[in-house]
Amino acid sequence: MKAPHFWSAGLDPKSREAAPLTRLLLTPLSWLYLKGLKRKLARTLPETAPVPVICIGNLTAGGAGKTPVTEAIRNRIIEGGLRAASLSRGHGGTERGPLCVDAGAHTAQEVGDEPLLLAASGEAWIGRDRPEAARAMAVAGVQVIVMDDGHQNPSLKKDLTLIVIDAEAPFGNGHVLPKGPLREKVADGLARADAVILMGAGPVPPEVTASGLPVLRARLAPVAPPPPGPLVAFAGIGRPQKFFDSLAEAGGDVQDAIPFADHHPYSPADIKFLKSLAARDQARLITTTKDHVRLPPEVRQEIHAWPVTAVFEDTAALDAVLAPIFKR
Repeated sequence: MKAPHFWSAGLDPKSREAAPLTRLLLTPLSWLYLKGLKRKLARTLPETAPVPVICIGNLTAGGAGKTPVTEAIRNRIIEGGLRAASLSRGHGGTERGPLCVDAGAHTAQEVGDEPLLLAASGEAWIGRDRPEAARAMAVAGVQVIVMDDGHQNPSLKKDLTLIVIDAEAPFGNGHVLPKGPLREKVADGLARADAVILMGAGPVPPEVTASGLPVLRARLAPVAPPPPGPLVAFAGIGRPQKFFDSLAEAGGDVQDAIPFADHHPYSPADIKFLKSLAARDQARLITTTKDHVRLPPEVRQEIHAWPVTAVFEDTAALDAVLAPIFKR
């Protein structure tokens, strides 16, 4: 789904851009969504996994940087001497799991784009039923589960919950889905967390300060510089503009930038359109690694994937937050 413009922060609530009538009509749906979430959280008894579970969650619909953070946390646990693996729901895939993802054999259509991306750099699992997947992972020898998303899913007990927040666009217009991008009220979500990971430049949101939670600063950094020459960039992620801006800031000669909806499945017509833009500008096509795994296999070699990684400003502070996991 492509985020509606009226979800954006800073709009005059009475302006046409903020779509006041649309927001008013969506208010009952937001109320029902929130009521359903609260009921689920109150009535579900979380199952305790055989091994520690770290949840990398967020409070908004997409675009915060959970997957790169999941990869970085998983790597940090491995550096500490434990076998860690990521666990994802497998959004958009046909497989239900529990399943250990094979980056060389599985496709995004089978397991989802984010698990496939995580499998390219380490051990990654999917499972619609998270407790069942956690048990399977433990039997397979996984010592720490790093769950990509799931803060609003109470089925599995979390030993450590880290909330990822985009410092440039923390909570959108401040309303709950579908009236705004929030998955729940900010204070409620932070109350179930152990720490906040603030991604990118920007002040600490007042709600985070009021929560008293530890704040870890991190940023997305390119693994390599963009390729030389003119580029036509495209992306189907939570915030495509963030990718386009990062590419330009890193020195990329971006001639055109095409946004798609998050998790967009690229069709032959999409590829034909993108290739026509590249031919017009005598440019090379470039996209995110998350988008790259969703491309048809026959065109991947023609399109450059620009990888980024999550870099923490203070690794000692990160290790302090992770210390209970190693003690257990």
